Amino acid sequence: MRYKVVPAPRSVAFLRDVQSALPLVPGSVDDCCARILDRTDLGARDDAREYLTFVQALGLATESDRGYSQVHDGPADGELGAQFRENILGAQETLQALEDGPQTPAECFEAIRESVPRWEREHVTDWEAEWRERSERLLGWAVEFGLVRRQSGEYRLLDP
Repeated sequence: MRYKVVPAPRSVAFLRDVQSALPLVPGSVDDCCARILDRTDLGARDDAREYLTFVQALGLATESDRGYSQVHDGPADGELGAQFRENILGAQETLQALEDGPQTPAECFEAIRESVPRWEREHVTDWEAEWRERSERLLGWAVEFGLVRRQSGEYRLLDP
C-alpha cells in the first residue's frame, strides 16, 4: 500500500521526535495526535495527523486494532529514503523523472502528470494545483532523505 500523505518537509530529527512522541502501548489517533502536539512545535491537530500517517508510511510507527504506537526496530535514518520511495504515492515517479536529468518542481510535475491516479483527478476540484504542491513536497523530502540535491532551483538525483 502506498500512502498519499506528504506533509511539509522537515528534518529526519523532527520525524524521530514525532516517533518518540508516540506511545509504546498503542493509543488512539486522538491520543497520538495530542502527544505529537505536546512534544513538537506543530500547532494543529491536522498537521499532527499528517505526520502520524507519514511516520507510519516510513516504518517508524505501526497501527493495530488498538491504535498507533512507535516502532523501535524500524528503519535507520539512512534507510528512510527507501521507505519513502516505496511507500509514498508519487515518490517513485518523481525520482524516476529525475533520471532524465535535473528538473524544476514544475518540470517534475509535468513528468509525473500522467501517473496521477484517475481517482485523484476526479476527487479534487483543482487536482493540478494540489499535485504541483505535492511535487514540491516530494522533492523536499527526497532532499532530506539524501536521494536528491537542490541546486539553482533544480533537483538532481544523487549517486546511490
